[in-house]
Amino acid sequence: MSKILMKGNEAVAEAAIRAGCRLYFAYPITPQSELIEYMAKMMPKVNGTFLQAESEVSAINMVYGAAGAGKRVMTSSSSPGIALKMEGVSYMAGAELPAVIINVQRGGPGLGDIQPSQGDYFQATKGGGHGDYRMIVLAPSSVQEFADMAAEAFDLADKYRNPVMILADGMLGQMMEPVEFKPAKTQEEIDALGNIHNSWCICPNEDGDAKHHHEINSLEIDPSVLEKHVNELYEKYGRIERDEVRFDTYNVSDDNEILCVAWGTASRIVKSAINELTAQGKSVGLIRPITCWPFPYEAVAEAIGPKVRKVYVFELNTGQMLDDVKIAVQGKVPVTFWGKVGGIVFTPAEIKEKLEACF
Repeated sequence: MSKILMKGNEAVAEAAIRAGCRLYFAYPITPQSELIEYMAKMMPKVNGTFLQAESEVSAINMVYGAAGAGKRVMTSSSSPGIALKMEGVSYMAGAELPAVIINVQRGGPGLGDIQPSQGDYFQATKGGGHGDYRMIVLAPSSVQEFADMAAEAFDLADKYRNPVMILADGMLGQMMEPVEFKPAKTQEEIDALGNIHNSWCICPNEDGDAKHHHEINSLEIDPSVLEKHVNELYEKYGRIERDEVRFDTYNVSDDNEILCVAWGTASRIVKSAINELTAQGKSVGLIRPITCWPFPYEAVAEAIGPKVRKVYVFELNTGQMLDDVKIAVQGKVPVTFWGKVGGIVFTPAEIKEKLEACF
């Protein structure tokens, strides 16, 4: 299949439809408006349902209901809109409901601006909602990866009955790159996806011994019952941490003197700086977490070769991934951070200057 030049926001929407998403509820906010516009245009063409809710809170509760029926459902927003959805995300995690949430991040806190940012790492990985829960968090660095993650996110959500977030940013949502899409699922395949949830999802109110209407709830009045439920959730999260860690390495070797850690679009800028330093005979490696949760702690630790004198973290925030990197490094070498905020994106030249000062 030939590649198509598309914006990231539109590419992930198309990929979600091809992956079997037939229910989408959201509320407009920049810089992800093209995503909701694309879904409004295309969902009716595949016999799907698009609904612009009256608020982000309404949208996430519509997602809760659709997920409870065992359907592939998605919502999207940007940073402050995602903040409004987080109570519903906690409810879905507590009720073990699969859904995909896309966050095209903008500057903050508060309303901030509509420029690119990576300021929602804490919100996504440390629990923006209440209680002991986790979301699987995927972080793309290209439009192709953004699109590919749509199908992966739905599969992971179904596999673990858990919300999955794709954590992009305004730059990735707005940039245009060539994309090659996977073949769209047939209606038969989409119908089969719904059947995998029949053991727990809300079923039609029909009589008969074989019918079970089921209940979906995250409220447990008895503390001992809630304790058992939360412990079972964390056993599931442990399996996710064991089996679903994803990361990418670039130029990592035993000759590295500096190891960089960066995620999302920031990692592409760091790669450009590394290429320039490599041409000058300097050895710098990069670990890129693809899953921000579960975080690739072991991969970062193992990438600290015998010559590494420093680990350098680069993000478009004030150092939100920094704590996770420090946990991975365990004090073996110094960890340094540098980032940009306010929607300002650092350049390869700036990254190169920071790294050159380490030699």
